[in-house]
Amino acid sequence: MRLYFKPGACSLSSRIVLAELGLAHESIKVDTDAGVTETESDYGAINPKGYVPALELETGEILTENPAILQFLADTSAQSDLAPPAGTLERARLQEWLNFTSSELHKAFSPFFDKRKLDKAERERAHAVLARRIGDVERGLSDGRSFVLGEKFSVADAYLFVVLNWSNFIGVDLERWPSVSAYVARVASRPAVRAAMASEGVEQVAA
Repeated sequence: MRLYFKPGACSLSSRIVLAELGLAHESIKVDTDAGVTETESDYGAINPKGYVPALELETGEILTENPAILQFLADTSAQSDLAPPAGTLERARLQEWLNFTSSELHKAFSPFFDKRKLDKAERERAHAVLARRIGDVERGLSDGRSFVLGEKFSVADAYLFVVLNWSNFIGVDLERWPSVSAYVARVASRPAVRAAMASEGVEQVAA
């Protein structure tokens, strides 16, 4: 398998899952602005959408979209317990968290990574939206659970952690949300997570 990634981007969650599962793979860095890989290949020919991650399978097929890749890795690995069985309520909860992270939390961080500088009003609105979405995570973890589905780490945690960790790069202190702050530190302590982050030179939010 080949994972096409950009350091610190949401593709890091796929890298975490690959490490958790101990799956052999090749990681290829992508310059999404230039549309080329580190081997100077045209990334548009691999993933016309232009963003990461993309997973190239042994068959040559390309799978895109982070939630799809994460579930595929969990479902096709014999050693995996990173996703509940299909058809169960627990699986629907997994998809609930993956969809929330992708469509709401990930999107709430997007303005801060836009190349266009935000004016004061835009920045205030962006911070308000982000605070609301991190608050949603805080409520989800407020019952004391260790991970989003309970006491077992899942692919949803890999994605959620990566996105929450972006707070480190935009100056948002997670201590305002104590359950979230503790959760990020807990996930960051996992050996596979530390290894994946180190491989990309990504820092974690201070506990």
